[in-house]
Amino acid sequence: MTTPTPETTAVATAAVDAAITSRMSTRAFTQQPVSREMLTDILQVASRAPSGTNTQPWKVYVLQGASRDDLVAKVVEVHDAMRANPAVAAEYREEYDYYPEKWVSPYIDRRRENGWSLYGLLGIGKADKDRMHEQQQRNFRFFDAPVGLMFTVDKVMGRGSLVDYGMFMQNIMVAARARGLHTCPQAAWNGFAKIVLPHIGAGPDEMLVCGMSLGYADETDKVNTLHTPRQTVAEFTTWLA
Repeated sequence: MTTPTPETTAVATAAVDAAITSRMSTRAFTQQPVSREMLTDILQVASRAPSGTNTQPWKVYVLQGASRDDLVAKVVEVHDAMRANPAVAAEYREEYDYYPEKWVSPYIDRRRENGWSLYGLLGIGKADKDRMHEQQQRNFRFFDAPVGLMFTVDKVMGRGSLVDYGMFMQNIMVAARARGLHTCPQAAWNGFAKIVLPHIGAGPDEMLVCGMSLGYADETDKVNTLHTPRQTVAEFTTWLA
């Protein structure tokens, strides 16, 4: 093995840091296709994520073309039906609590800031229910990305597997950035698991973890100018000696 020089180390550090810090939740994609070869490379690299006792709990379903479009049509139809009749929403529940039952500070404050920053950028007011519904539905159109990913896990696995899953998905997003692609991880799909799981051919013992849009960002769409803030190291770190 060749010993890295300070120069090569600096280049590698810059490349990794750039892939991480340029990652964002992209909400508008072009129709430029992504090859199966590239997707395979990304998933293979991502599979090096750590997992407890090397259980590797991830299962990935890649949707492109007709499979993608058919799922979009199914979920959009139900999403519209839920708006027309809120009682329909009772039929569609997440299998696990992604968000807390009761929001408290500072998390509710960050959530609100994120939501109104997005809507403010798009000129969507609090009373504009039609445009709110339309923007939310963009999730279920994969933000026009040509590739949709669905992630499932066996129900027998414990909560720790979701920690493993997060590292795997982060690897996907960083590997995608290294190849000029963008992504948007989406918990919004979770409530429609009863539609998603049969569509992708998942087994009865699988639980939907979340979805993800993947493709090339539409750099002309102003929605992609939104960059969410992060806390400083001093704010979230306690140093012990």
